[in-house]
Formats: sequence, C-alpha cells, structure tokens
Amino acid sequence: MSEPVTHAMNGEIAVVTVDSPPVNTLAREVRAGLKTSFEALRGDPAVKAIVLACAGRTFLSGGDMREFETGILEPGYHEVLRLIEDSAVPVVAALYGSVMGGGLETAIACHYRIAHKGTRLGLPEITLGIIPGAGGTQRMPRLIGLEPTLDMALSGKPLSVADAQKVGLVDKSVDDDVTAAAVAWARELVAAGKGPRRTREMTVAGAERAAEVIAARRAAAAKGFKNRNSYNVLLDAVLAAAELPFDQGIARERELSSQVERAVEGRAYRHLFFAERELRKIPGLTADVASRKIARVGVVGAGTMGGGISMCFANAGIPVTLVDAKPEALDRGLATIRKNYERSVTRGSLDAPTMERRVALITPTLDYAALGDADLIIEAVFENMALKKDIFGKLDAVAKPGAILGTNTSTLDIDEIAAVTKRPQDVIGLHFFSPANVMRLLEIVQCARTAPDVVMTALDVARTIKKVGVVAKVCYGFIGNRMMDPYGREAERCVLEGATPAEVDGALEDFGMAMGILAVYDMAGIDIGHLTRVERAHLLPEDPTFYRATALLVERGWLGQKTGRGYYRYDSPDRKRTPDPEAIAMFAAEAARLGVPQRKPSKQEIQERCLYAMINEGARILEEGVAIRASDIDIVYTAGYGFPSYRGGPMFYADTVGLKAVLDKILEFQKTLDPQYWQPAPLLEKLAREGSSFAQWQSAATASSNKA
Repeated sequence: MSEPVTHAMNGEIAVVTVDSPPVNTLAREVRAGLKTSFEALRGDPAVKAIVLACAGRTFLSGGDMREFETGILEPGYHEVLRLIEDSAVPVVAALYGSVMGGGLETAIACHYRIAHKGTRLGLPEITLGIIPGAGGTQRMPRLIGLEPTLDMALSGKPLSVADAQKVGLVDKSVDDDVTAAAVAWARELVAAGKGPRRTREMTVAGAERAAEVIAARRAAAAKGFKNRNSYNVLLDAVLAAAELPFDQGIARERELSSQVERAVEGRAYRHLFFAERELRKIPGLTADVASRKIARVGVVGAGTMGGGISMCFANAGIPVTLVDAKPEALDRGLATIRKNYERSVTRGSLDAPTMERRVALITPTLDYAALGDADLIIEAVFENMALKKDIFGKLDAVAKPGAILGTNTSTLDIDEIAAVTKRPQDVIGLHFFSPANVMRLLEIVQCARTAPDVVMTALDVARTIKKVGVVAKVCYGFIGNRMMDPYGREAERCVLEGATPAEVDGALEDFGMAMGILAVYDMAGIDIGHLTRVERAHLLPEDPTFYRATALLVERGWLGQKTGRGYYRYDSPDRKRTPDPEAIAMFAAEAARLGVPQRKPSKQEIQERCLYAMINEGARILEEGVAIRASDIDIVYTAGYGFPSYRGGPMFYADTVGLKAVLDKILEFQKTLDPQYWQPAPLLEKLAREGSSFAQWQSAATASSNKA
C-alpha cells in the first residue's frame, strides 16, 4: 500500500501530495503523513516554497467522522495545521473539488490559496450539529471578516470560487491544472520576495461590532433553530475570535467543540450520517449482484404523485412515458409539471432551457402499449387494491421481459399485487413521498419473491434520482406509515380528550416535528387516510373513538386544505391554518356522546403518547424483520416524515431517553388509558429490562449477520 502523503521537488518548489482514496479525508494516516512531510521540508535550504496538493477526486474533503466516536489520535488537527502555518517559506494550497470542513480549515492554515473554477468551499459542520473545531472559527474571521464567516458557518452552504474570491477566501482561480498553476504561482511569489502570510496574524474585520452582530444572529437562531444548541456554541466560538488573541481563541474553540461533539445533537447527526452509509447492506444482496439497466421509465397515473415521480426521472435525464386513462387528467398533470418547473425558474434554481429539456423528456399517452420499451414502470394511482391489480395485469401484458414493475402504494400488500402477474420476481414497492420531486425518501419494499437484482436496481435508481433508498419488507404501511398509524391515533385521541388541534400540533412542533400530524392530514387530504381505514375496517380495533375525529371531518366534507377547512380553517388570504371553533365544538360534542373523559392532556403528555406509541411500533417492526436496522427507521423518519434530524430519528431518540423510561411510561399509559393500545413490544420490553438499547441490539444483530 502506497503512502497517503508524499513530497517531491519541482525545481525549488516542494510539492506535498495527499493521495488517500476515495476522497482524501483528514484521517490520522493523512495527518501523520502531512506532519512527516512538513517536518522533513522544514529548514531545507533548497525549498523556497511549498505547494499542498491532492491527487484523485478532490482536495482534502473534511475530517474523519469516525474519530468523533473513537477519539482523535495523534497527531491532532491543531498540531498539523500549526506546523503548516509555521512554515518559514510560503505554502500555497491547490484547491479543487469539494473543499469542506477540515479540508477548508487546512487550506486557510496555508498562506495562499489558488482554486480550480469548479471548486466548492464550505464549513458544513453546523449541519452535523458540531462546529469547525480545527481552527476554523478562529482563522476564518481573521481571513474574510466576521460577518462573511458567520454567513458561511451558520448556513453550512458551500461557496463557489467566484464568491470565495469576493470575500478573500481564495486568491486566484484557474480553468486548468490547479497543481501546475500553484507551482507556477509559488515561483512568482518567491521571485517577488513574498514570504509566508499567516492567517492567525491577521485582524478580524468587523470585530468592533462583534457583540452587536452576534446578539442579532443569536436572536435569529432562537426563532429558526429551536431545540438546537450548536448554533449558540458556534456563535460563542466566533465571538472568541473577535475578542481574544489567537492562541486563547483556539483554546476556547477546543473547549466549545468538545462540548458539541459529545452532545445529543452532534451524536444524532453523526448517527444519521453513518446510517445512510449502511442502507445498501441488505441480507442476501451480495456484491456480485448487478443492477438492471434503466434507460427509459414508464409512470402510470398523471396525478400529484405520478407527476412528481416523472419529474424525478426527467431531472436525472431519463425519458419518461406518462400514462393515464383520461386525456384531461394527462393535460392537468403535464400542466402541473410545467408549473412546478416554472416555479423553479422564477426562484432562480433552474434556467429556462433546462426546464424545456426536462419537460420534453416526459411523453404523455393514453395507451399502455407505449410502455413496451420501458425498463422500469411505476404505478402511481390512488390506494385501491382492485384498481392496482387491474393495472398490474395490463402492465404484465405489455411490459418487455426483464422490465421492473414498481408500485407507489403506501399501505397495500404488494405480494397480493405481484400475484396477478406472471413475473412476481420483477415486482417491487417504490413508495415515494409527496411532493415526490422534493422529498428525499424512497421506501423500497422487497416482496416475498422480488429478485435480488431488482432490489439492487431500486437502490441504484434511488441514488440516480438523488433519493435516500431504504429497504423494507411487506406489511401494512411498511416502515413509515405503519409507525405513523399509532402516532396519529394518539394525536386524534388527544383531540377527543379536550386538547385543541393547535395544542396537539403545537406540542409536536415544539418537539421539533416539521409539521404537526393534524396539519399534515389537512395538507394531504383527510379523506386519504380515512379511505384506507374504510378498506381495512375488518382489521381495525373495536373502538368507536378510533380515528373518530377524522371520520367526523370526512362526514362533513371538511377534507383539509383542498376544501378550505379540516382540523383548521384555511380561509385567510395567505391560506395559513387558523383554529376552527366549529370543528373544536364538534369534537367536544362527539367526545361527550362517546363518554370520552376530558383529560386536557399537557404538552408533555401529548408528546410522550404520540412518540412512544410510534417507538413501540418501531420495536415491533424490528422484531418482525420489516426493517433491517433501527437506524433504517431513523432515516425513514428524518428523510420522509419531518422528524427532527437533531434528535436522530425515533429509535435513536428512544435510546437517548432510555428504553426503561420509555417502557415505564408505556406501562403507566396502560393503566391510565386504553390498555389495548399500550402493550409493550416484546423487543422493547426485553431491551429495557436488560438495560440495553436499540443501538446495541443493532450492533449485535449486525455482528451475528456478518458471521453468518
């Protein structure tokens, strides 16, 4: 194995090259190599300047996330970056690719920076619940000023080279070989007698207004980023750069950085980071399983979901044949697709020529036979088993051999759907989330007879269309909607017990949910879930209060936003939700008729009932093998259901609360509420009694699977 860091002379310029595939992370081996090279070059009279370069896909792309769990091994980041900055000869960083986090902190420890024009530079740590902890909060304000640093670090968004040059982060940009350009520039610097330009010796532009600026940013963060502490910690660290000498500022940054690294928020984000990298590890799916080629896609149903799914593939440059039974539905669907794209053009996130190219990739038709050349066909009609079976019978007749048949069903038994075809091995669930062209999650439902290469293809398709693909097995609602059922049940029951919809949703939104569940029902259409329950009536509990609030609204025709009222009214000019006294009175009257005690549950009780019911169902899903890993459930909920990422997903959150505390509360609800809904899942009970966690269970299950 070759050394990850080497150095060689190019005339009087030393070139230190990092080559540590796949993305040149600042792992311990790389830091050790940098230390060795810079120490070897120190004091060598033949060396007049140094270029720090990289080979492969990118300049140093960031730190090694694994070290947050294991501890940072020597040599540490600060030691290595100080060694680079202390160089007695100029050090030029040759930047290209994605220069993020620790990679950018390394670049600003160098004395000069030249970048390829396609480079992106950023400090994304805040998106992981941590702060730039390798000197970034101290050097960056000195290099580009207080407010530009805050803009970059608080947003976590990368800068283009043009924007980086405007703020002084990058000195020069080039179109061609950046390493060669860096060497040439280093020679110019030497010839001009330019020495080191140490960032730590600069003053912070805007330091005199630091207290005022930081206070304003803190107030804004309190509104937009509730329940998160990393923003305040980052502001504290940047304030230190304005108020303290460099070395004292570094000490303060290290102290603050260690706080957030071990806090729940930072651990939650790292949990999700690593969880996404486990998603493709599927039992029975070996490395030699190859994907099928997907060059053309068919979509059946031109409604909201079908249109959004079509956009996903058009965005990836894949042609789509869009089928619907009615010409007016096709016209309406295409008009909606165009309108969505036009909105992106108006916002500036898309240009008009690109929009036209994408729209042109979607071909409408009324004829199923037009799907004959599709490699993947996705059915996206409403939740009705008879209709879906009829469509799959038609698809079976027209689809070419080897074509994959996917269904966007959110709840139905896909094995039953697959059984109407002569190719059940080619059938899979592809559950997109609305709006499909925006939401990141794709639930991939592996049926009893789905072929391994179909699962692999689905995972690759998810990656192609920039979705997070999570594999589940067949059951009612799969992972997400199955767990949403008890969550929503408790929210609705709380309404019957005297909490207003605003109090229920407010409690859940205060916890961090992107939207309260009752507002979600209004947005999606209250009749959607209700019709599913009507179809499954024979499987539901014998309980007249079960989802009764929704049924009342459907009976009145109050179906949510599309009818102007549901749990809330939507009759203001901005169509924002407002309380509906008539609906609240209706719920109270029905509660009295059914003899529901008026408990007026508190915010804490609402949160615990909704969340613990969800977690309990998640434990059942794990036990049954519907989800492969607890972390898969967390990805489903953070990527598709608005669960706050800073809490790590429902199963991670349960671990932070402690499974014994969750179990104790469930047993308490068993006594004070309807016991049929509060039976602890055996896995939850077992782990709680053992003092274990879902994370430990997953680790043991993974180890056992690897041995097998």
